[in-house]
Amino acid sequence: MSNNPLNIIKEKDLKLLAQIEGARELAFKDGKISKKNKLLIAWAIDMAKGAENGIKALANQALENGATQEEILETLRIVNYICGVGSTYSATRGLKNILEV
Repeated sequence: MSNNPLNIIKEKDLKLLAQIEGARELAFKDGKISKKNKLLIAWAIDMAKGAENGIKALANQALENGATQEEILETLRIVNYICGVGSTYSATRGLKNILEV
């Protein structure tokens, strides 16, 4: 992402950036749950929170790590069921230009 929201931290606090990146690496590394599935979980959380930039970034990362469009849509079904249609609207805005129409 060219306009990384963490750029300000990179400029001002490298120790904090290292902590954030270390936590991210730990959270998303392959384990009993694959990295792809961890990204889909994170994507679902961002949808539930309405975080459109995260929705876009995590959908791209999930696809880059082997998720299919069908898996993206199945994840969206779960979030829609649990969190409601508002999360679906956030997801569709975040998915603009990502899923083929």
